[in-house]
Amino acid sequence: MRISTSDPAELAVRLKARAAEEGFSACGICAPDAIPEAADRLAAFVAAGWHGRMGWMTERMGWRGSPAALWPEARSVVMLAEAYTPEENPLALLERRDRGAVSVYARGRDYHDLVKKRLKRLGRWLVAETGAEIKVFVDTAPVMEKPLAEAAGLGWQGKHTNLVSRELGNWFFIGSIFTTLELPRDPPGENRCGSCRACIDICPTAALRGPYRLDARRCISYLTIEHDGPVDEALRPLLGNRIYGCDDCLAVCPWNKFAAEAREIGYRDRDAFDAPRLADLAALDDAAFRQMTSGSPIKRIGRNRFVRNVAYAIGNSGDPSLAPAAERLACDPDPVVADAGAWAAARLRGA
Repeated sequence: MRISTSDPAELAVRLKARAAEEGFSACGICAPDAIPEAADRLAAFVAAGWHGRMGWMTERMGWRGSPAALWPEARSVVMLAEAYTPEENPLALLERRDRGAVSVYARGRDYHDLVKKRLKRLGRWLVAETGAEIKVFVDTAPVMEKPLAEAAGLGWQGKHTNLVSRELGNWFFIGSIFTTLELPRDPPGENRCGSCRACIDICPTAALRGPYRLDARRCISYLTIEHDGPVDEALRPLLGNRIYGCDDCLAVCPWNKFAAEAREIGYRDRDAFDAPRLADLAALDDAAFRQMTSGSPIKRIGRNRFVRNVAYAIGNSGDPSLAPAAERLACDPDPVVADAGAWAAARLRGA
């Protein structure tokens, strides 16, 4: 039997209960036009060039800046959070210079697949119960999920520009369900960063130009994932042993004392990404890389970009035993990898 849509408040309560049953950590609702300032902020970010080579950010900016334009029939946006909190402090791995540090979110199975499956199950339930139309999105559509999540009351965008929650900390993914249903809105999140600037102060490359102002061109997550050429030589030493992403600004947030436990087993570290040895990663060819990263978000950057990052980490290790690996990479067929290998070999010779 379908739920009557004549009582939107009751429907919202049942929807949130169902979301919790599906494994989501939090659920909130906002209107499609709840972020009118987003378009101007995005335009200013792009105009400053802080998006770097992420050309996709300039595409469909009208949709990205206005969720109501993305799907005009939508009347409500349901925002969902799913915790992936690590069991240990990821900053500890930065001291193990012969190992590669992979961002926590990428150590397990690809969150796009896991979150989207959960969203689709919740969406199917909503359609079956009400007959409404829906669309689900997880990080791959032109949707500004963090401002929408703030508008839906899941938390607030912290000074590091990521979402922070009093109940969840900041280790969580965000997904959305757009629907033609008229649902009651939740109050927006209230900013509680106060005078804290831990995330700004810890950033290795000073990518945070100030509170809420991220220059992606200096961000290690951008440099190791989105940037496909040689990294500026002045920034290479600052990468340390981070070979895919960076968690520093997330890890130091004091609100993580309330971080929710990750319930999805798929987010647990895979053996291949649990403090992997740089020497082993440097030996990867394309086939071995594809096998190792099957089902992982790391796969999308390809072997060459990944091994380029490994070469920079080797150069920053100060470990002479890794010099042969660096010298082999200096002869790699890919010119960017070869450049990184030569740089690493020179650094180790100097050390």
